[in-house]
Parts: sequence; structure tokens; C-alpha cells
Amino acid sequence: MVVTSATYMEEQPMLSVRNLNKRYGQGCKHCETPEMLPVNSNRCSHCGSVWACIDVGMDLYKGEIIGIVGESGSGKSSLVKSLYFDEEIASGTATISDYKGGEADIFSVSAQQKRYIRNYLMGMVYQNPWMGLKMSFSSGGNIAEKLIAAGTYHVGNIRDRASELLNHVEIPISRMDELPENFSGGMQQRVQISKALANNPPVLLLDEVTTGLDLSVQARVLDLIRKIQREFGVGMIVVSHDLGVIRMLADRTMVMRYGRVVEQGLTDQILEDPGHAYTQQLVHSLL
Repeated sequence: MVVTSATYMEEQPMLSVRNLNKRYGQGCKHCETPEMLPVNSNRCSHCGSVWACIDVGMDLYKGEIIGIVGESGSGKSSLVKSLYFDEEIASGTATISDYKGGEADIFSVSAQQKRYIRNYLMGMVYQNPWMGLKMSFSSGGNIAEKLIAAGTYHVGNIRDRASELLNHVEIPISRMDELPENFSGGMQQRVQISKALANNPPVLLLDEVTTGLDLSVQARVLDLIRKIQREFGVGMIVVSHDLGVIRMLADRTMVMRYGRVVEQGLTDQILEDPGHAYTQQLVHSLL
């Protein structure tokens, strides 16, 4: 499918985020709101608090991959961790079309409802597999944990689903009962992906999933992500500092710096004709 901006205007977004703000630190009278900080910084020089995300907004559509790129500390990882409720936000709203008709702000619902959203409607793949997997559980056991949290208790059904998912990410079924701590980094990431997909969530969040992997392993993981997008129609947000990864995966791209979105648009347009000086710097550093 050729992706254009008009492609998405006719659909309802799977995920909509508006004016998301995330702060680390208590803040002070000099940084009560992010508008009080200079444009070229997101750290308060008085108390050291950091506004990691400043008025971030985005729409994610079915089967679309949005890439978020920026240097370390730009706020891109804080954004996806906030969406997955790993981090508390300061303000902002987000809706999911498959949750209460897309009318409820997911940040305002109860802790029980947030667990429901995490278990049924979102999957998360972390840069460090040790954050997304329990290394004391087998590979199948990690998938079982996600299934049980969503109300699947039949042992036979759980093992069948775990086998199906591990096979999909090219993990030998013979290793289903093996601890992931014995696996390579690339295999651990693939187990993480299978766990995230356990309950067929419509939204998948991936945070620097190829960082630290050998190039050949990176290529296999990226191919797997594309395969999942084609076969399941999952909407994905892919965070990376690597523009090569973004170029390969993303339909649209957001560029973040100092917690702010400085540029966004179709990936080809962003990478071939960047408008913002910072994006130009990023693109030229890749060449």
C-alpha cells in the first residue's frame, strides 16, 4: 500500500495522544510549566527537574508504523513508557479506539482498567529484554504470564498459544521450556515480541529493540517486525536513535528534541527533505 496523509484521514485513529507532558523531578517556581523553560532546553537550571515530554500529540492508525527518532534524552522512550503506564504523566490525554469506543481518556481510568489496557490492548517490547521478560520463567512461561493476566487459564490452550507464537518468531518449540537467560540477545528480543503479541493487542510499542544487537541479528528482528505488521495489521510505535531502522520500518516519523516534537511527516519526506535544522543534522550524520 502506498501511504499518503489522505490514507489516514478517512479512518479513526487506533491511538490518539494529545498534549502529553511528562516531568521527572518535583519542579519549582521556575519550571511549573514547560513553557517556562527555554526552547533549547528541557531541564530546569534551578532545581534540575526535566520535562521529558512537552505537549506531545500523535495519531496512530491500524497497520501503521510511526517512528520516533531523536538523540538520547529527547523524550522518545519516556513517551512510550508513559503510554504503557510505566511512567506517570503530568498532564495530557490519550484514547484507544478499541477501548470504550475511543471516548475514554486512558490516563484517567482506574488502575484496574489500566491493567486491562496493558493486558489486552497494548504490547511493549523494551530495549533491555530483562525489563520485559522474567528470566526465572521459561520462554513459554513468560507468554503464559501474559495470557493468564488476560484470563486464559487452560494449560493446553496456553501451551498451544505459546507454541504458535514462538514458532512465529522463529524460536524452536524444543526450547519453549528453556529459560530465556540462556538465549542470545536477538532470541530474547524475539521472545519479548511473542509475549507482547500474546493477546493480539492492536497497538505495539517498541523501544530501541535493535540497540546492541549484531547487524545480522538486527536485520532478522526488523524483518520480523515488518512480518507482524503485514500479517496482523498491528499499529506500532517504534522508538530508535537509528535513522536506518526508521527508514526501513516507519510509514511516518516524528523527530523529538528536548522533549518536544520538532518535525513530523511521511518518513521519506522527513529523511529526504528535512525542514528543521535539527532533523537536517540527524540526516546528514547518517550520510
